Amino acid sequence: MSVSDIEVKPAFQFDDVATLLGPKNPSSSVCWCLSWRLSSAENRSLAGPQRADKVRELVSRDHAPGVLAYRDGDVAGWAGIAPRVELHPIDHSRRIPHIGDLPAWSLWCIRVRPGFRKQGVTEALIEGAVNYARENGAPVVESYPVDNRDERVDQTMAFVGTRVMFERAGFAKVADTQSVSGGFPRIVMRRMLS
Repeated sequence: MSVSDIEVKPAFQFDDVATLLGPKNPSSSVCWCLSWRLSSAENRSLAGPQRADKVRELVSRDHAPGVLAYRDGDVAGWAGIAPRVELHPIDHSRRIPHIGDLPAWSLWCIRVRPGFRKQGVTEALIEGAVNYARENGAPVVESYPVDNRDERVDQTMAFVGTRVMFERAGFAKVADTQSVSGGFPRIVMRRMLS
């Protein structure tokens, strides 16, 4: 199979987002990709089904909270993409610097379902997220991957992506951060869209 077999769409389908991000037990308080979107206080205040309700709210807005990849009609992956100003922990971070004055969009999370990995889904998600940002007027997309220097990244921390992954997608490193994920330093990478 090739990347061309993968369709990437804005994440307006709650059930498909839930397949990628939701817990098996609806009362569990998992991330739902909200930890990098909400203030610490709001994030802590939402538990179990309230987290799902927040995602339902996000997918019902005019712009989606991310994109979903599909292969043969099955949801295969998720990428969180949004204007940086909507992502409280990133926009207010003391560890991840702001670069310039352009209203950047942030691509902060990538997740591929088991059974769809190593099939080009990640590449399709990154390109689909960039295209979605471009369609919504973004002048630049940022990511904050680890600079792992080809060392293995723990699966639980792989959601931030790697430097090489984003370089292959046309991003360039623009800054170091004071943030670490899975023991590796994170960097700021950007892809200009205009």
